[in-house]
Amino acid sequence: MLDEAELANYHEIDDAQQTKTKNETSLQHGTIRGSNVSSSFNDFLLKPELVRFVMDFGFEHPSEVQRQSIPQAILGTDIVCQVKSGMGKTTVFILATLQQLKPVDVQVSVLVLCHTSNLTFSTRHEYERLCKFMPAVKVLAFVGGLPIKNHEDILKNNCPHIVVKHFIIDECDRVLEPPDIRQDIHEIFKMTPQEKQVLMVSTLNKQIRPVCKEFMRY
Repeated sequence: MLDEAELANYHEIDDAQQTKTKNETSLQHGTIRGSNVSSSFNDFLLKPELVRFVMDFGFEHPSEVQRQSIPQAILGTDIVCQVKSGMGKTTVFILATLQQLKPVDVQVSVLVLCHTSNLTFSTRHEYERLCKFMPAVKVLAFVGGLPIKNHEDILKNNCPHIVVKHFIIDECDRVLEPPDIRQDIHEIFKMTPQEKQVLMVSTLNKQIRPVCKEFMRY
């Protein structure tokens, strides 16, 4: 199991510390620190399809969490990303997975778990938006309240091969809070390949860190 110091992690830096460390970047014990890892989306060396999207939509400067986390995430590093809502956390894991994705016919490569239907559909929308110029990428959303047979048929007919290379829990503090749900997530996790990237995204909640470590690679 990884020690806490070994987890690639982004924590929001308070204003005083941010001022002190401006124009300074360091990696200490696998923890991402500093404020200027990448100053523009061009610095991420994204694939042409993603660069085209960034240019078409006028994206220029990534947020603090994006500057700190995306360079590590696109290398396949396991990451715990904890920051306030509205700071671009979702874009971190979407860009990171699309950058690494090599679409294979009828194969599921990325699994994102969310705690509400609204967040699920919102995440699907963001994936569809960012992969606008990647027509081979297909995005599906599965939520509760519908006959499970419908979901089974979709997967069986359209995606018979499930080889999860990226395992993501969005708002993991909410997803993993109920013990019974946490156990279900563990079971799902164990059914995916051992060699995979794990990305955990949450708001500022220190209590969730030990739980996140349970899902990180040895």
